[in-house]
Amino acid sequence: MAAIREKEEKLKELKLKQKEELATLEAELNQLKLNSKDAHKIALKTPKGTRDFSPKQMAIRKVLFRTIEKCFERHGAETISTPLFELKEVLTGKYGEDSKLIYDLSDQGGELCSLRYDLTVPFARYLAMNKIQKIKRYHIAPVYRRDNPSITRGRYREFFQCDYDVAGYDSRIADAECIRIVSEILSAVDVGSFIIKINNRKILDGMFEISGVPTEKFREISSAVDKLDKMSWEEVRKEMTDEKGLDGKVADSIGDFVKLKGGLDLISHLEGVVKETGNNSLLVGVNEMRAIIELCHEYNVTDKILFDLSLARGLDYYTGVIYEAVLTDDKVGVGSVAGGGRYDNLVGMFHPKGKQIPCVGVSIGIERLFSILEAKAKGNVRTTATDVYVASAQKGLSKHRIALCSNLWDAGIGAETAYSENPKLLNQLQHCEVNDIPLVIIIGESELQQGIVKIRDTNSREEVDVSRENMIETINKKLNQKRG
Repeated sequence: MAAIREKEEKLKELKLKQKEELATLEAELNQLKLNSKDAHKIALKTPKGTRDFSPKQMAIRKVLFRTIEKCFERHGAETISTPLFELKEVLTGKYGEDSKLIYDLSDQGGELCSLRYDLTVPFARYLAMNKIQKIKRYHIAPVYRRDNPSITRGRYREFFQCDYDVAGYDSRIADAECIRIVSEILSAVDVGSFIIKINNRKILDGMFEISGVPTEKFREISSAVDKLDKMSWEEVRKEMTDEKGLDGKVADSIGDFVKLKGGLDLISHLEGVVKETGNNSLLVGVNEMRAIIELCHEYNVTDKILFDLSLARGLDYYTGVIYEAVLTDDKVGVGSVAGGGRYDNLVGMFHPKGKQIPCVGVSIGIERLFSILEAKAKGNVRTTATDVYVASAQKGLSKHRIALCSNLWDAGIGAETAYSENPKLLNQLQHCEVNDIPLVIIIGESELQQGIVKIRDTNSREEVDVSRENMIETINKKLNQKRG
């Protein structure tokens, strides 16, 4: 034991010494870079697949985020937050072929970490770590993928996801509610007509079994099927046979299935296939999908769904129903704008005793929705919450303007004034028009002597004199009228 402790202490000492040496070298290197003649040649650009957002863009995003949050909250969800990066082993092996897109970080402090790829796997880890049996949660946060970015299609390496998940319930009611949530959000943000494609991993597995796909190839063939929204069947078939080694007849059998779309009529057709083949996976999946489609009628979203056997969703962790929302009159070419499904086995991968917790969820594609709303935005977009601008008509009144701002802030009213000591009145009024500030308080020597302020409506340019005592009440009334 003493020898072991001695070795452990020696190892700890060497690690500490190495850490100190690395820190010293890094500091010296950074200093050399700063002193270098080429330091000023730094490329002024954001990294590939990322971007800055202007105040106008952020104003649009803020409205979009709040619309989504309100929907999640209306359905009873509470919010959580998880770290931007996870231990690499937490993320490894959860995404199938997409695992190659995970961003790995340099070793810091003896832990191998990676930037989170989505919000679902961290949520599963959170459930297992905290021994949570049931929760309905939402999480809005950035995720990272080492993908080939396509700015025009809303595909980035850093982007936000807006996730809603129900954990602890193996319920078709929860499955159908996720479809309702997608429908509510897409209707509320007004991005045009859309359809929510639905399918079931159990049906896909049943299709593969009936077609003769080897069990060990289910997930990679599923990943190939998932490309049918971007590639023709001929191209997908070629990938199955040439790259994944599938027999041509097996691929053709899959092709007969994935061309089918519909609703309860397709359910009836598949029930006939079950009678012919006796396939249990297909039977369970078809029964689940019948229940979900019938519930969608009660949720009043029947006209928004399409049962589509070509929908596969490439991630490995899905176990049951899967969803994907696409715009049907999309002129921007952004592709799917929401997706998700049931993942009943993911939490068990982290739980110390392998305890499974059934989960279902959906993720809204905020960046793709934003690209549409940004293209549609016209006219001025308010970028601040300023409701009142305090202006002066004469010089030397900056302290009086500041005092009025303080009064407004104390009353909870958004206000601002010029930082200049002696601003021109015309410039102040133009600032209000450009920034869509609804009301202006104007003061001069005359108003100060009379104990009044002049309140101006920016749009109508109507002005009214009001006593200082009635100023807050009058402003609140005018603002409430404007807000309807």
